[in-house]
Amino acid sequence: MSGNDSPVLTEDRGPIRVITLNRPQRRNAIDLPLRYALAERFEEAMADSSVRVIVLTGAGAGFCAGGDISTMRRMDEAEARPRAEAAQRVVRAIWQGGKPVIAAVEGAAFGAGVSLALACDRVVAAADAVFSTAFTGVGLAGDMGIFASLPARVGMAKARELMLLPTRLTGTEAVEIRLADAVVAPGTALEYALGDAERMAIAPPLAVAALKDMFVRWPRDPMTVLDNEVDNQVKLFDSEDFAEGVSAFHEKRTPVFRGK
Repeated sequence: MSGNDSPVLTEDRGPIRVITLNRPQRRNAIDLPLRYALAERFEEAMADSSVRVIVLTGAGAGFCAGGDISTMRRMDEAEARPRAEAAQRVVRAIWQGGKPVIAAVEGAAFGAGVSLALACDRVVAAADAVFSTAFTGVGLAGDMGIFASLPARVGMAKARELMLLPTRLTGTEAVEIRLADAVVAPGTALEYALGDAERMAIAPPLAVAALKDMFVRWPRDPMTVLDNEVDNQVKLFDSEDFAEGVSAFHEKRTPVFRGK
């Protein structure tokens, strides 16, 4: 296992690599060090021939609270683009890698946390987990592949609803609309995901890699979606609405967005 002070931990359980977001004091919110470390851990796992399946989970009580708003502020394109691209690097590693990835979701999965879970090939959710897109609350549209993964799971109309009218869904409700794939008793998501991973680990690796390649290209190349998301996020990071959303979060008030 990697060092406990790392923002991302890894542990091998036979042919299964468990990758754990390790910022429990921040509900595993994604800051820049975590983005870089997570991308590196996925890239390493995908390149390791001894690894057959990857399970992604979060330390502590939650999966991932989304982007770390405490590190956000208004920024110009030169600063925003590398930040946005660092998040997309994580998803590229998941989608372009030839090994299946299972998300084990306990507690909160908000904003980019939802995107990260949905980027995985399978989502196992505790019944009392809480999913919410939440991006518009800070004046952003969304990233980490959500404009490819969310419509693919729930359909375009429902995806629009979830993004335009963000609501909180329990793990049970998420499974009902196919946002997640399996609902399990609280505290057992990782155990259940590991069981799924064991079944996947005995499948032929080359066939699994080809299967992933086929799915990631249907019905359109989602890599194009990642590029489009970066372009939009970069513009939004340099908006007054984004600055207002971050300020309102810190001040614990409802943001007032003015379209600037």
